[in-house]
Amino acid sequence: MKLNRLKIVAVCIAVMSLASCKEEYLEVDSNGLITEDSFYKNEEQAFGALTAVYDVLGWDTFVNRTVGLNAASDDFYTGGGGSGDVGEIQVWSTYTLTPTFGPQAEYWRKAYSGVFRANVLLHKLPEATMGEATKNRFIAETKSLRAYFYFDLVRFFKNIPLITEPVPVDQWYNVEQVAPEMVFAQIESDLLDAIPNLPVTVDGATEGGRFTQGAAKALLGRVYLWEKKYTQAATQLADVNGTPGGSNMYGYQLLADFADLWDYSNKFNAESILEIVHTNSGNWGDWGNIAGSEGNLMVQMVGPRSYTALTEDAPDYTSGYSFNPVTVDLYNAFTATDLRRDASIANLNQLSDDGVASYAPGYLDTGFFLKKFMGRDSFKHTGGGVDVLNWDKDSYDIRLADTYLMEAEALIMGGGSATRAQALLDAVRERAGLASVPATEENIIKERRLELAGEGHRWFDLVRTGMAPTVLGSEGFVAGKHEILPIPLDELSNTLLVQNPMY
Repeated sequence: MKLNRLKIVAVCIAVMSLASCKEEYLEVDSNGLITEDSFYKNEEQAFGALTAVYDVLGWDTFVNRTVGLNAASDDFYTGGGGSGDVGEIQVWSTYTLTPTFGPQAEYWRKAYSGVFRANVLLHKLPEATMGEATKNRFIAETKSLRAYFYFDLVRFFKNIPLITEPVPVDQWYNVEQVAPEMVFAQIESDLLDAIPNLPVTVDGATEGGRFTQGAAKALLGRVYLWEKKYTQAATQLADVNGTPGGSNMYGYQLLADFADLWDYSNKFNAESILEIVHTNSGNWGDWGNIAGSEGNLMVQMVGPRSYTALTEDAPDYTSGYSFNPVTVDLYNAFTATDLRRDASIANLNQLSDDGVASYAPGYLDTGFFLKKFMGRDSFKHTGGGVDVLNWDKDSYDIRLADTYLMEAEALIMGGGSATRAQALLDAVRERAGLASVPATEENIIKERRLELAGEGHRWFDLVRTGMAPTVLGSEGFVAGKHEILPIPLDELSNTLLVQNPMY
């Protein structure tokens, strides 16, 4: 790793200012500060450190992970104000990214920051004075988080260093990449170790967003599916899903109305399995360090520019920066009777034609916007700071409809129960107001495209199923190269790391 990046993570952990310490370079006077050696001594301090590991999940910049994944897929353009607006994502969308320019530096930094924080906490937790049950839970949560970050890294970059202990200063430049199989083995091990010591459920009001057994099993199922370990994936996901359309041991349930998933106030609902938490309570007001915000910047990014309501019954959308305009192909992939279409996509063309509202078209405008994440005036923050940096809207990383479709795919691909796979697919389609279709791989992947539109899964689905070269070839996708991102060029300087093939 590059020295300055490791150093800043170490400094952040030492002073425990982890929630806001996201600048790449800092100079810190250690006089009077709590040092790493004097910290991690009790439950309160350990919980603070655990919170700091969770905090990385919500880190956000304009090189937004979900916005980038959407733009790299076939369902969205990058958009924005022009071809150079957040260029790191623009070049991923057109597959012209290079080791020096693209989203990779931000995604690498974020995930390894999470790994490093987790490693320090796992190293220090045995010394903390606290109850064994609580300590075991903290260890389990930290291992789950480390697995999460490594899963992102191995999917984005494939050839990465595997670091499971704090790295001594004299070894910072000697870290080497390992075979992807070793990373997957560590991910599996972390999650399997964690599951028994995680709570079955948590109170969303007080512990929402923390890992549970169901969340860890769902993540493990997703990992197994990526590895094409279909039987193992189906086993883990069956525990999460229970009876299709019915009950399960963790209390998850499909919401009756798909549109309710996108209600700002409907946090930690019955369908939510792993939720990325955002808040407006920080009242963040620093444009110079937007990564310090705890709000959801994507909300501001995907809204239409210069939106103006022209009638009293116009939707109360907030003006945004017009990123991720929806392709016409995705809009048309929904049937007119699919209840998810109008809950997922805002048709500004229709609003404009009807004289209900107007907006200023952005780059690559189609008139279709990602409604799931669009800002609403009724939920806009007015308590202080920069309002557009303080959107209090969570994101689902895993939700029940996702795990239904993952299990159905695993069953079909692994030769499992076709009857159960059909029931899982039918439950998702029934909520959407649609009739049954055969549970084939093609139909399940199509269903994932529609059910999870704009949630950052489509690009990964295309890559892991081998469909990406065919679907994305017209966008510039090159087989054998663009399934992964380049290693950030800065990480190669004076280190033993080597660049990914064809970059």
